[in-house]
Amino acid sequence: MTRTGTRPGRYASREEIEQLLRDGQSNSAISGQLRCDKARVAAVRRDLGLSNVPAQPLSLEEKWRARTRPVEGGHLEWTGERQSTSGTPVMRYRERSYTAAAIAFRIRTGRAPQGYARAECGHHQCIEPTHVDDTATRTATREQLRYLTGGGERKPYCRHGHDQAVEGRYDSAGVPYCEACKRGRRRRSTGSSR
Repeated sequence: MTRTGTRPGRYASREEIEQLLRDGQSNSAISGQLRCDKARVAAVRRDLGLSNVPAQPLSLEEKWRARTRPVEGGHLEWTGERQSTSGTPVMRYRERSYTAAAIAFRIRTGRAPQGYARAECGHHQCIEPTHVDDTATRTATREQLRYLTGGGERKPYCRHGHDQAVEGRYDSAGVPYCEACKRGRRRRSTGSSR
């Protein structure tokens, strides 16, 4: 039997599972809270003769909030599902998949993000809505930073002829770069032909 619990080295006891079942919580909620196997929770539910909890009609934002946890420094951490290869915080809702950062951006702005949504606060994969921006907002902020620090206007084309209105980006210090050139360098370094 695998030992899992709320803290490393702590085992979720049957009594803890039973108490949460009697409190009316779902198998998924208990599994997430106690960090134990959902099949184990379902088996305890069957043993007690308790019926499954009806599905809650949560909104996208309510479901998102139920999978977040505040951490030191005003950041917000994701406790839900993650994409298997990248580890990106994700959530499924009504047959669609969303990144947790995209939902955070929508909560703050009331609109879907343009491009990728992510935080630049320095906390790895922070999803605090006030820390998350989309590509368009990051680009505008970084362009402003460039001008405020004495940088001039970005050239219309990079040295390889890529249109910077389409491919132009700025790094976090406001330094311009060409995304098409960056993709090309990445392909060459990995040997990809795409």
